[in-house]
Amino acid sequence: MGTRAPRWPRDNLPTGNLVVVTDTSPSPAADTSTYRLWKTATRLPFGSRLFSAAVSLKAPYFRTAYPHVTELRPGRCVVRGPGWWGNRNHIGTFHVIAACNLAEMAMGMLAEATVPATHRWIPVGMNVRYPAKSTGGMTVTAEWTELPDFASMTTGQDVEVPLRFVDDAGVEPVVGSITIRVSPKKKT
Repeated sequence: MGTRAPRWPRDNLPTGNLVVVTDTSPSPAADTSTYRLWKTATRLPFGSRLFSAAVSLKAPYFRTAYPHVTELRPGRCVVRGPGWWGNRNHIGTFHVIAACNLAEMAMGMLAEATVPATHRWIPVGMNVRYPAKSTGGMTVTAEWTELPDFASMTTGQDVEVPLRFVDDAGVEPVVGSITIRVSPKKKT
């Protein structure tokens, strides 16, 4: 008998070199319907664009910033908006409200991908400052480094979603966060 072909990629590693890759991102107990839809859509050509368009149909105001969800997983969402004229203000910079639209979409998709089906959420506040100008496209990242303990939330609880705004030049023209109220769904 000859040697068998490797069955697993690790079978190709030289002896003594063990590589371990661990996903340390926070994860809820079960995938939400939004996160399952994202995983299904992104298997298709242009799937992230289709997903972004579907979200924009469900929440039409997001379309004004022409958002593109580029990454989504429990605890993290990244949304990009182009530097096109529709996102510009009268002085030619990226309009802060367009940036806020991208931020709200990033926060909303993070919440939809993370908050378990036993709970609901609603935004209750946004805090933004804009210390610098931006003339390029904008990428907004909403991220929880540690997931809230949803199981312990028996009444409404305010949870902050930190946001990071970075333009094409690497400048952070906006600083902000969105507060959401998370509460258990009413039993019917």
